[in-house]
Amino acid sequence: MAERYDLHCHSTASDGSLPPAAVVERASRQGVTVLALTDHDSVAGLEEASRAASACGMRLINGIELSAMYMNECVHVVGLNIDPEHAPLRRGLDEQQRLRAERAKTISDKLEKRKIFGAYQAVMQASAGGEITRSHFADFLVAGHYVSTQQEAFDRYLSKGKPGYAPTCWAGLSEATAWIVGSGGVAVLAHPLRYRLSLKWLHGMLDAFKLAGGQGVEVVTGRASDEEIRVSAQLAQKHGLYASLGSDFHTPEQPWQELGRLAELPPGLPPVWRLF
Repeated sequence: MAERYDLHCHSTASDGSLPPAAVVERASRQGVTVLALTDHDSVAGLEEASRAASACGMRLINGIELSAMYMNECVHVVGLNIDPEHAPLRRGLDEQQRLRAERAKTISDKLEKRKIFGAYQAVMQASAGGEITRSHFADFLVAGHYVSTQQEAFDRYLSKGKPGYAPTCWAGLSEATAWIVGSGGVAVLAHPLRYRLSLKWLHGMLDAFKLAGGQGVEVVTGRASDEEIRVSAQLAQKHGLYASLGSDFHTPEQPWQELGRLAELPPGLPPVWRLF
C-alpha cells in the first residue's frame, strides 16, 4: 500500500482543538500513514502522539512549527524529523514561549482599551497549559459575539495594523532554521504564499533560508488552489528545495484543512520524506 503523508498539523499543545492522540486517531481514520505533529513553538504533544501512533500502526514524524522573523515579517518554519530533546532547540523554545506569554498579555491589554475585557483569563483557560496563539484570542472574540468568525477577528482586531495586534520579535529565520537542522531535522518553509511578500522578496527569503540550511518548502497545503500549488512548485524548483505537503489541520470545524485531504505533489519534485 502506498504511503499517505500529512506533514503539518496542530493539537491542543498549541492552537488545535483536539488532543495529540485524537489528532493521530483522526488522521489514521482519514487514511494517513505518515503524520507529522507540528505544534507552534512546542514539542509538548509529541510523546502522547507517539503512543497513539504506535497503537494505530502509523508512523509519527516528530515535528514543530517555529515562528521566525525575516525582514520584519513573521514567517513559519516547519521542522520535520527533529530531536525534541536537542538542547539548543529546547533553549530556543523556552525563549519563544516567553515571547508568546508576553504577547498574550499585550494583546489582552490592547483589547481592554477597546472595552473588551477578560481575554487573558479566557485564553489561558482555553490553552490549558499549551502555547497561547492569536487563534485563542480569535475564538474568545467569536464566543463573546464581538465578531462572527475567526477570520473577522483577525481582520478587525488581531492582524498587523489592527487595534489588538502585538508585534513580536521572534527568532531570526536563520537562527530558527539552525535549531531544526542542529537537532538532525529537516527545515521546511511553511505555506510560502501566505506571507505579505512579493515574489521578489520570496525568492530572497528562500535564498537566505537555503543558505541557513533549509531544505524544503510546502508546495501543497490544505487550502491551496491549483494556481498556488503551481507557483509553490516553481519556487521549489528554482531554489532546488524538496517539496513538502501538509493539511495545516487545526479543528474538524474547518473541513477545508482536513487531515490527509491533500492534492498530490506535482510530478518532478523530490519529496521531502526522502530526507528522513
